[in-house]
Amino acid sequence: MVTEKSAIFIIFGGSGDLAHRKLYPSLFRLYKSGILKDHFAVIGTARRPWSDDYFRETVITSLKDYFDDSEDIMKGFAKHFFYQSHDVNDSEHYIALKNLAAKLDDQFEAGHNRVYYMAIAPRFFGTVAEHINSEGLKTTDGYNRLVIEKPFGRDLDSACELNGNISKAFPEDDIYRIDHYLGKEMIQDIPHIRANNPKLEAAMNNKYVSNIQITLAESLGVEDRGGYYETAGVLRDMVQNHIMQIIGAVASDDPEATDAKIIHKNKTDLFSSLKKLTPEGVDTDFVRGQYDTDKLGDKKAYRQEDNVAEDSNIETFVAGNIQFNTKRWSGVPFYVRSGKRMPEKSSRIDIVFNDKVDEVGIKPNTVVTLLIERVNGNSILINGIDYKESGQDFISFPEEAEFDKAREAYESLIIDILSGNRVHFTLWDELRSTWKYIDTIRNRWDEQTPDFPNYLSGSMGPDAAEMLLERNGNSWVWDD
Repeated sequence: MVTEKSAIFIIFGGSGDLAHRKLYPSLFRLYKSGILKDHFAVIGTARRPWSDDYFRETVITSLKDYFDDSEDIMKGFAKHFFYQSHDVNDSEHYIALKNLAAKLDDQFEAGHNRVYYMAIAPRFFGTVAEHINSEGLKTTDGYNRLVIEKPFGRDLDSACELNGNISKAFPEDDIYRIDHYLGKEMIQDIPHIRANNPKLEAAMNNKYVSNIQITLAESLGVEDRGGYYETAGVLRDMVQNHIMQIIGAVASDDPEATDAKIIHKNKTDLFSSLKKLTPEGVDTDFVRGQYDTDKLGDKKAYRQEDNVAEDSNIETFVAGNIQFNTKRWSGVPFYVRSGKRMPEKSSRIDIVFNDKVDEVGIKPNTVVTLLIERVNGNSILINGIDYKESGQDFISFPEEAEFDKAREAYESLIIDILSGNRVHFTLWDELRSTWKYIDTIRNRWDEQTPDFPNYLSGSMGPDAAEMLLERNGNSWVWDD
């Protein structure tokens, strides 16, 4: 049974790409499902001097890129949208927002609930949060939830500053840090898979696991994001957040836990146990790369992309060996890999068991693959074969019948925000530990001049990524 939710959404950056490409389509899906129906409104804010009607037209136009619903349904949805021209530094504009939100709360009977969504550059997060607080936008009768998008800083110092500014205006329990990978069906299902398959869970430790591999590969280059990548690189863009959060889902203790505080404590404990890196350890355990053109010279090299320096040393590929000092995982390599211009898009987790795992009823040297982005309808593979056809019965996954109804990641996360469910969001204590770890890598790399470019577009990355595993007698499971 669908339970309707009530709220006023105030989207800072409401005219932007993120809002039109991700947020509005997700809200529309919730509208069609009945989760959002009569008791909600969306206020889009930005500097542009748009009218309500023009704003609604842009929303409908964006929806037509994803849906073939009738114009009437889209117009009915868009009637819940309102626009407020806004300067983030102008206190008067926040007062206007407060008055509009109060008016719409009465009009739509939205229960005095507020969702403040930061679809803007991170440098404005603290300013907006401070003004929300100081100009009285917060409701006293409902909830006030602040949603922020990555990047959450660019290093530990900037992340601490950002978090400090936000925390002055909102308590941690009201801050929802979005990592869209935590909204993906497979990532959310990992605890259920572990908890409901005793043999698999019994094998998830350093006695039986040889290594765990996490690959987030993309076939595209940086496209129109060259300017962003010049300040981020794949280490900050993919490893510090997405890959670390996937590790948290795979490696945390107590998969049967459902309480958000317990789950986040387990993740915080895991990340605080990251094996300390030294500069020399970075040289040994991490590889970086930057894509060149392809064999035929048809693709642009990274240094030829728009808004990219001709001598750029920013990495578009990272591979590494991450380890933890815990009783469960000590000595187990978590091999991670993410890159642009790889042979195809692939998001996967490969759990490689050793030859002792037959003690718990799994064939020696079995590889279990969890496909974050399903391929041909498959979601779990055993030794490269759909688990149902593999001849091994240590995994069952009845929820797979529901995959046709699986929600898009942002849709799932917005439901969690409206429900006050913080399980699939990132807490500050987790970020602090992961940033400290990533800073060690970044600082070491900034001291050196890499030999870039060092891998062809369409390849599996630089040769050193293969050697990273080979020296320990391992190899990448996914090798095109």
